[in-house]
Amino acid sequence: MKKMMIMLLCAALLAICGTAGAEETALPEELTAVEMTRLMGNGINLGNTMEACDASNRGGFTVDVPKHYETMWGQPVTTPEMMQGMKAAGFDTIRIPVAWMTNATHLNQGDYTISGAYMDRVEEIVRYALDAGMFVILNDHWDGGWWGMFGSDSAETRELAMKAYTGMWQQIADRFSDFDNRLIFESANEELGARFDENSALYCQDSLAHLMGDNDRYALTNEINQVFVDTVRAAGGCNETRFLLIAGYGTNIDQTFDNRFRMPKDSAEKKLMISVHYYDPWSYCGATTAKGATLWGKADDYRNMYATLSKMQKFTGAGYGVVIGEYGALPGSDGVMKENAPAYHKAFLDCCDALDMTGCLWDCSGFFIRREGKITEPEMAAVYAGRNAASEAGRDYAEIAAAGKAALEAAADAAPETLRKDALPVSADSCVAWLMFSGGDWASSYSVGDTYTPDSLTPGLVPTDVEIKGPGTYTVALDFTGTEAGYASNTAFCAVGISNGEDKFPGYCLMITEVKVNGEAVKLKGRNYTCSDDGHCTRANLYNEWVDISSARSGARVLMGDLTGISATLLDREAEAMQKIRTLEVTFRYDAKK
Repeated sequence: MKKMMIMLLCAALLAICGTAGAEETALPEELTAVEMTRLMGNGINLGNTMEACDASNRGGFTVDVPKHYETMWGQPVTTPEMMQGMKAAGFDTIRIPVAWMTNATHLNQGDYTISGAYMDRVEEIVRYALDAGMFVILNDHWDGGWWGMFGSDSAETRELAMKAYTGMWQQIADRFSDFDNRLIFESANEELGARFDENSALYCQDSLAHLMGDNDRYALTNEINQVFVDTVRAAGGCNETRFLLIAGYGTNIDQTFDNRFRMPKDSAEKKLMISVHYYDPWSYCGATTAKGATLWGKADDYRNMYATLSKMQKFTGAGYGVVIGEYGALPGSDGVMKENAPAYHKAFLDCCDALDMTGCLWDCSGFFIRREGKITEPEMAAVYAGRNAASEAGRDYAEIAAAGKAALEAAADAAPETLRKDALPVSADSCVAWLMFSGGDWASSYSVGDTYTPDSLTPGLVPTDVEIKGPGTYTVALDFTGTEAGYASNTAFCAVGISNGEDKFPGYCLMITEVKVNGEAVKLKGRNYTCSDDGHCTRANLYNEWVDISSARSGARVLMGDLTGISATLLDREAEAMQKIRTLEVTFRYDAKK
């Protein structure tokens, strides 16, 4: 009964939030993080705005002209009318990414004092949003790559990084100490984890500790998040009970789900949230053109979305609010909406309802056109209209969750099982070899990952997959001539995969005997090896720069047992043929290890 009364009170406050002043609409202190996410409704990012920066030319800018940075990446100056338009379009929360260090300090000279002018401008935008009746999330967002200082070989640089991080949040928390609990602080963006050794010419001029192990990365992630909580709480005022959003490991769902990631301890009770991002599949969501995006909309696409997002119940079940800080089937650089994008976004919102979480659409005037103050694409506008918190006020959460789950299941039931009629069978009993691929500009791709998904391909791309029935020689191939560009621009990732290979043919090795690009054999830089990331799919990398070969050796196997000269980056990206790949053909021998 008490919780219901709190929620009704919050609903009443939200109803007047669009016209009342910021100080008049503070939410009850008893509100928990999970309850808070329900009130936050739909969220949107103020992308490419306050985080816009150019670390390569830092010396030519001044920390005293904040609007210079605000418009650097093509966005207009933020106005109160934009926030009001976002609220009217169905968005209750705005996430404001900020580049504090690069734009507002002289950290490269050891000084992490934030410019007063920049702080003033951020506060001004925060007030625009609060006055429009929105919740606000503030973070530090990429920020020129200064986070790479945490992975430096220099102890002095690492110490400065922690001092700067602590000092940054001390200054932010002090400035906003009187702002009520509708303002949320977020510990980082995607930086905690792999970006600890990101090289920045501005901040990381000494050598970097590129071989930091995963366990060390997780430990440092946990330490930084704890410093964040302790620093904000110590600042006093409303910070003592402010809702704090903890960035997950790389904001990746699977990596954050890992038990090595731990939520920090907190002196306030039930005021912590966890932030992760969702752009699955990236070959659809992140494709640079609508025509270059892979297909999306089959039944398994809906089911996979729910299955991935449902992992975050680990946190809601422990009393932490879950915020998907970024998501979206992003418009291409040409501004064209991707096929089935409205259905993708509706399915995501249904998942959020069903799983008791909220999300913030990543947007850089691609969906909500800031200069026009609205979502101009009618189908997309309809997805968000009526899905705000006010429309759900007073409803029991169980009812909302059930409706979200039912809507998602209905969409999955109505969707086709496959979008390609020529694909080989996909089942636990099938064993199919295919060529995983992502182009160097991410504009073309095919079935990247350990699960064989033949529908996940760039339109116009023609794959040649083969069924594996036993030992022998096989050929897999990709033909890019029918795609929009007519070729793939180099490669960012390429590997031969065999679905269920570890289950059907345990211990077998895959030895690449020939690779042809545009019909001509190419020389490889080393020897391939066989491995498996998930214990089911067999893989042989042709180009995977994310592999630490010294670590990979422990799980590597080759046909003749000699690991000398093995590599995960066999393809020569500098070769002339790789610049425009019209066809790619890989022949391999598959047999039991000798």
